[in-house]
Amino acid sequence: MSTSKNIEIEFYQNLGKLFYAIAASDKVVRKSEYDSLRKIVKSEWLKTGTMEDGFGVNASYQIEIVFDWLDYEEELNAEECFKEFEAYYKKNTSSFTDSLKNLIWNTVNTIADSFSGKNKSELMMLGRLKLIFEKQ
Repeated sequence: MSTSKNIEIEFYQNLGKLFYAIAASDKVVRKSEYDSLRKIVKSEWLKTGTMEDGFGVNASYQIEIVFDWLDYEEELNAEECFKEFEAYYKKNTSSFTDSLKNLIWNTVNTIADSFSGKNKSELMMLGRLKLIFEKQ
Protein backbone atom coordinates (compact mmCIF):
# COMPACT_ATOMS: atom_id res chain seq x y z
CA MET A 1 0.00 0.00 0.00
CA SER A 2 1.38 3.42 -0.91
CA THR A 3 2.30 6.02 1.69
CA SER A 4 -0.36 8.45 0.48
CA LYS A 5 -3.01 5.72 0.68
CA ASN A 6 -1.91 4.93 4.26
CA ILE A 7 -2.08 8.61 5.16
CA GLU A 8 -5.63 8.94 3.82
CA ILE A 9 -6.78 5.78 5.58
CA GLU A 10 -5.23 6.97 8.85
CA PHE A 11 -7.01 10.30 8.41
CA TYR A 12 -10.43 8.65 8.06
CA GLN A 13 -9.72 6.27 10.92
CA ASN A 14 -9.01 9.21 13.20
CA LEU A 15 -12.23 10.87 12.12
CA GLY A 16 -14.00 7.65 13.08
CA LYS A 17 -12.47 7.98 16.55
CA LEU A 18 -13.64 11.59 16.86
CA PHE A 19 -17.17 10.81 15.71
CA TYR A 20 -17.34 7.84 18.07
CA ALA A 21 -16.11 10.07 20.93
CA ILE A 22 -18.97 12.50 20.33
CA ALA A 23 -21.57 9.72 20.13
CA ALA A 24 -20.17 7.89 23.17
CA SER A 25 -19.56 10.97 25.31
CA ASP A 26 -22.70 10.17 27.32
CA LYS A 27 -21.59 6.51 27.58
CA VAL A 28 -24.31 5.27 25.20
CA VAL A 29 -24.14 5.07 21.40
CA ARG A 30 -27.67 5.12 20.07
CA LYS A 31 -29.03 3.76 16.80
CA SER A 32 -29.97 7.28 15.72
CA GLU A 33 -26.33 8.33 16.11
CA TYR A 34 -25.20 5.39 13.96
CA ASP A 35 -27.84 6.23 11.39
CA SER A 36 -26.80 9.89 11.29
CA LEU A 37 -23.17 8.95 10.85
CA ARG A 38 -23.90 6.51 8.02
CA LYS A 39 -26.09 9.05 6.25
CA ILE A 40 -23.51 11.84 6.40
CA VAL A 41 -20.68 9.51 5.34
CA LYS A 42 -22.66 8.60 2.24
CA SER A 43 -23.87 12.12 1.48
CA GLU A 44 -20.71 14.11 2.30
CA TRP A 45 -17.61 12.11 3.19
CA LEU A 46 -17.63 9.82 0.15
CA LYS A 47 -17.07 12.95 -1.93
CA THR A 48 -13.81 13.63 -0.06
CA GLY A 49 -12.29 10.16 -0.38
CA THR A 50 -10.06 9.90 -3.41
CA MET A 51 -8.46 6.55 -2.67
CA GLU A 52 -9.55 3.02 -1.98
CA ASP A 53 -8.50 0.89 0.94
CA GLY A 54 -6.87 -2.52 0.53
CA PHE A 55 -10.26 -4.04 -0.32
CA GLY A 56 -11.09 -1.63 -3.14
CA VAL A 57 -13.58 0.35 -1.03
CA ASN A 58 -13.60 4.16 -0.82
CA ALA A 59 -11.24 5.02 2.05
CA SER A 60 -13.81 7.31 3.68
CA TYR A 61 -15.75 4.22 4.75
CA GLN A 62 -12.96 3.81 7.32
CA ILE A 63 -14.97 6.32 9.37
CA GLU A 64 -17.83 3.84 9.77
CA ILE A 65 -15.54 0.83 10.15
CA VAL A 66 -13.60 2.40 13.03
CA PHE A 67 -16.77 3.74 14.65
CA ASP A 68 -18.34 0.27 14.60
CA TRP A 69 -15.13 -1.41 15.77
CA LEU A 70 -14.77 0.96 18.72
CA ASP A 71 -18.35 0.40 19.79
CA TYR A 72 -18.54 -3.37 19.39
CA GLU A 73 -15.02 -4.67 19.81
CA GLU A 74 -12.60 -2.26 21.37
CA GLU A 75 -14.89 -0.42 23.77
CA LEU A 76 -12.51 2.47 24.28
CA ASN A 77 -14.06 5.31 26.16
CA ALA A 78 -14.98 8.57 24.51
CA GLU A 79 -12.24 10.52 26.25
CA GLU A 80 -9.47 8.22 24.98
CA CYS A 81 -10.82 8.45 21.43
CA PHE A 82 -11.08 12.22 21.61
CA LYS A 83 -7.50 12.53 22.85
CA GLU A 84 -6.26 10.25 20.06
CA PHE A 85 -7.99 12.45 17.48
CA GLU A 86 -6.60 15.58 19.13
CA ALA A 87 -3.04 14.20 19.01
CA TYR A 88 -3.50 13.26 15.35
CA TYR A 89 -4.89 16.72 14.58
CA LYS A 90 -1.98 18.48 16.26
CA LYS A 91 0.53 16.41 14.25
CA ASN A 92 -1.31 17.04 10.98
CA THR A 93 -2.79 20.52 11.39
CA SER A 94 -1.78 21.65 7.91
CA SER A 95 -3.97 18.91 6.37
CA PHE A 96 -7.11 20.36 7.95
CA THR A 97 -8.41 23.10 5.66
CA ASP A 98 -11.21 25.40 6.75
CA SER A 99 -13.69 23.54 4.53
CA LEU A 100 -12.61 20.22 6.03
CA LYS A 101 -12.96 21.56 9.58
CA ASN A 102 -16.44 22.83 8.64
CA LEU A 103 -17.41 19.38 7.37
CA ILE A 104 -16.10 17.77 10.56
CA TRP A 105 -17.98 20.36 12.63
CA ASN A 106 -21.21 19.71 10.72
CA THR A 107 -20.75 15.97 11.17
CA VAL A 108 -20.20 16.11 14.93
CA ASN A 109 -23.20 18.40 15.32
CA THR A 110 -25.38 16.09 13.23
CA ILE A 111 -24.36 13.13 15.40
CA ALA A 112 -24.92 15.07 18.64
CA ASP A 113 -28.32 16.36 17.51
CA SER A 114 -29.56 12.98 16.33
CA PHE A 115 -30.95 11.84 19.70
CA SER A 116 -33.02 14.43 21.54
CA GLY A 117 -30.60 17.25 20.86
CA LYS A 118 -27.22 17.81 22.47
CA ASN A 119 -26.66 16.73 26.05
CA LYS A 120 -24.14 18.18 28.51
CA SER A 121 -21.42 15.60 27.72
CA GLU A 122 -21.71 16.25 24.00
CA LEU A 123 -21.71 20.02 24.46
CA MET A 124 -18.54 19.86 26.52
CA MET A 125 -16.75 17.73 23.93
CA LEU A 126 -17.98 19.94 21.10
CA GLY A 127 -16.62 22.96 22.96
CA ARG A 128 -13.23 21.30 23.31
CA LEU A 129 -13.17 20.47 19.59
CA LYS A 130 -14.05 24.05 18.72
CA LEU A 131 -11.14 25.30 20.85
CA ILE A 132 -8.74 22.87 19.17
CA PHE A 133 -9.83 24.04 15.73
CA GLU A 134 -9.60 27.72 16.70
CA LYS A 135 -6.06 27.43 18.12
CA GLN A 136 -4.62 26.51 14.75
